[in-house]
Amino acid sequence: MDFKVLILFISLFIAFAISTVTYVYHEDLITSAIYFFVALTISFISLNYVFEKFINERIRTIYKLIHNLKLGKDLKEALGEQSRSDPIADAEREVRDWAKQKVLEIDKLKVQAQFRKEFLSNISHEFKTPLFAIQGYLETLKDGLIDDDPELAKNFLEKASRNLDRLNYLILDLDEISKLESGRIALNIEKFDIIELIQESIEYMEDKAHANDIALVLKTKNNYPILVKADRKKIQQVLTNLIDNSIKYGKANGKTSISTFQLFDQILVEVTDNGQGIDEKDLNRVFERFYRIDKSRSRDIAGSGLGLSIVKHIIEAHQQNVHVRSTLGIGTTFAFTLNKAK
Repeated sequence: MDFKVLILFISLFIAFAISTVTYVYHEDLITSAIYFFVALTISFISLNYVFEKFINERIRTIYKLIHNLKLGKDLKEALGEQSRSDPIADAEREVRDWAKQKVLEIDKLKVQAQFRKEFLSNISHEFKTPLFAIQGYLETLKDGLIDDDPELAKNFLEKASRNLDRLNYLILDLDEISKLESGRIALNIEKFDIIELIQESIEYMEDKAHANDIALVLKTKNNYPILVKADRKKIQQVLTNLIDNSIKYGKANGKTSISTFQLFDQILVEVTDNGQGIDEKDLNRVFERFYRIDKSRSRDIAGSGLGLSIVKHIIEAHQQNVHVRSTLGIGTTFAFTLNKAK
């Protein structure tokens, strides 16, 4: 019920009571009627003022406060000082919406807590695996293998060295991600030819691709330069990581294609392989640190397991987008955008 209707009912009750008392004392219907209308007018004006000043105004204040808490910032003149015909209903609706938002925030925090647990479990595993391997090799060498079988001892030392390299990759990549997240790495934005950079990245990864029987192909309509504005070294790291990932999970005699597409004010770069593909349920997690799609195979593949996470952080540091699409048994495409150089 609108509060003005409530005020009218109260005013009618007061006016009726006063007019009744007046009629009892004066026994004059006209005088009683005059008192009724005068009392009704004064009561309505007075009560309306009281409601507006002490109730409605405070409800509006609560309503604005809820908005501030909900949005997490000060509103500009409380959303332009919009008038509300029913502030109680508005306040009720806003409290309900605010409560829903808080439930969503709690659910998000639960997801983040679960992610932290998985991350700690993964990082613990990633560090323990090479450490235990190194410990085993050194214990064997310490027990006299160097004297008994020098050739096997040399082989153990090489394996221990590779595991140390893996630990070093882990530490360096974790440090890289930490710096990217905290903004401690300043991007050196410059103008450069993305086609030239792709060709350099292909040449850099060519030996590894050849060893895995995978062909690297640059697909572009012409060989004209395409100028972009970005951190050249960081984008080369992105290309290298994506090409490396396609080689690791590609199939023998397969192919990795790197393509560019001209958008309105951006360049789209795609790295496509015809490898094993990724299940749809895993697509939204491929950029997570240490997330394993094929756990049985991934543990045997060299690397820190942080390459795609680094790709995501670098592209987002450029305020650009990176995404993935894939079909099991057909292949996977990773794509990212860069700003064109003007």
